[in-house]
Amino acid sequence: MNRVDMTQDEIKSGFDEIQLKLAEMRGYLDVDVKNEDLTKLEKEAASPEFWNDQERAHKNIDAANALRLILEPYRAVEAALDDVGVTLELVELEDDKDAAVEMLRDAETVLMKLREDVARLELRSLLSGPFDSKNAYLSIHAGAGGTESCDWADILFRMYSRYAERQGFTMQVIDRQPGDEAGLKSITLHIQGPFAYGYLKSERGVHRLVRISPFDSNSRRHTSFAALDVVAEVDEDMEFDLDEKDLRVDTYRASGAGGQHVNKTDSAVRITHLPTNIIVQCQNQRSQHKNRATAMKILIARVYEYEQDKKRKQMEQFYGSKGEISWGSQIRSYVMQPYTMVNDHRTETKKGNIEAVLDGDLNEFVEAYLKQERRGSDE
Repeated sequence: MNRVDMTQDEIKSGFDEIQLKLAEMRGYLDVDVKNEDLTKLEKEAASPEFWNDQERAHKNIDAANALRLILEPYRAVEAALDDVGVTLELVELEDDKDAAVEMLRDAETVLMKLREDVARLELRSLLSGPFDSKNAYLSIHAGAGGTESCDWADILFRMYSRYAERQGFTMQVIDRQPGDEAGLKSITLHIQGPFAYGYLKSERGVHRLVRISPFDSNSRRHTSFAALDVVAEVDEDMEFDLDEKDLRVDTYRASGAGGQHVNKTDSAVRITHLPTNIIVQCQNQRSQHKNRATAMKILIARVYEYEQDKKRKQMEQFYGSKGEISWGSQIRSYVMQPYTMVNDHRTETKKGNIEAVLDGDLNEFVEAYLKQERRGSDE
């Protein structure tokens, strides 16, 4: 006879707990309203005249996809929970003890997965901003400190690469500026996936590392800084234009990987928005035209975010003149010596397993930030 770790009463209690959470989520996720909205959008998409207005059709598709990102996981949890409920009812009627235990084991397995699914759904429910469902552009800039900070920027690049992988996101390097001796001076990434910006926006700010330096022959403790910038990928039809007279466009030869053609022509593009001094570079494509188009998309996103920050009077230090990426401005500290601890100074979330964090385990920090943001908006 198969062993069941949870008793029948414990499974029933877990079922009731998830059922209650699902009922609460149905309210604050506005599931009924979203179902009605999706039905209307799908009915409109089925119309023979749907593609006559291309702009409206694309907006319809985007809106429907955004609704499905919430509704489909919710429906999947709801359906699986119904199956657990039916299984529990059948167990009550089953006379064969072995068969009953087998059914309880299956219910227990589904219940354990449902707890993880509900936790993800609860986290996603915190992502209600207008751009939270969008892809993201993430940039890392090494602070003052030469090789130390460049190496720290490279470590952060690996951390966010692993986080993106864990979330099922895809990632593309847009621009990469290597350090003089090691690491990275800066790197810009295009991260694509459902709610990529919503999850990553919590990481925007200065990150501080304390460790015994591998570059110091005397094995002294060093403090390094790097700034991380995250902006949402805006829609091409967004009503936010940049005046050409406010732009300075420079071309140069791309460095690093990319083939002989990249290194022999001025395919890389640097665009400066003169009023804000925001600079965007792109060199990952062989075509100057493609690099310019990508750079413009990132620039529009950054200038838009800049304007939003001005309205909120919460300008981040790495815009415009960038300010000083140094002590006192950090959002999170990663301490490897004399103890190990990652501490988020905004939410006071702490984690002692720094290796796990640097390997991309950021969910606790992301969730704490999003919950704090939700509380702030509710006050």
